[in-house]
Amino acid sequence: MKYSTSVLLAVNGERHEIEVDNRTTLLDALREHLHLTGTKKGCDHGQCGACTVMVDGRRINSCLTLAVMHDGDEITTIEGLGKPGDLHPMQAAFVKHDGFQCGYCTPGQICSSIAVLEEIKANIPSHVTGDLTAQAQLTAVEVRERMSGNICRCGAYSNILDAISEVAGIKA
Repeated sequence: MKYSTSVLLAVNGERHEIEVDNRTTLLDALREHLHLTGTKKGCDHGQCGACTVMVDGRRINSCLTLAVMHDGDEITTIEGLGKPGDLHPMQAAFVKHDGFQCGYCTPGQICSSIAVLEEIKANIPSHVTGDLTAQAQLTAVEVRERMSGNICRCGAYSNILDAISEVAGIKA
């Protein structure tokens, strides 16, 4: 019986072929096999959002999915967004608005924040969207709802909202 599989992961624009135990989560493959430790292991149950990455442009909790399920997928982690001196606009806004405090949840918060803006652009409704026939609006209520799966134990929520609002060009 085969217990491992060769998987091709396209992470941050680079292709990596790795051999993983079939039970390896995407989070563990990123951290342990590719040494991309920016994505954090928080609760390991999909409840805190610290492990949020983007797969094919959609955010997921990488602790809840197996690496073998993402063979060939385009994966973006915090390391793929910007570099010192050339930060992604969301990273720069988090720094400006002190949206990171201890920093542990920040990689997941930033990946989710970027995805929230993309969801609004794509007119994907949330549980608080008032009119499903109209273009979704980026409001503070919408952002809070869409970010509710990302926990910040330091309580930097208002600063995170300010950062997202700045990048989106709205007043929080």
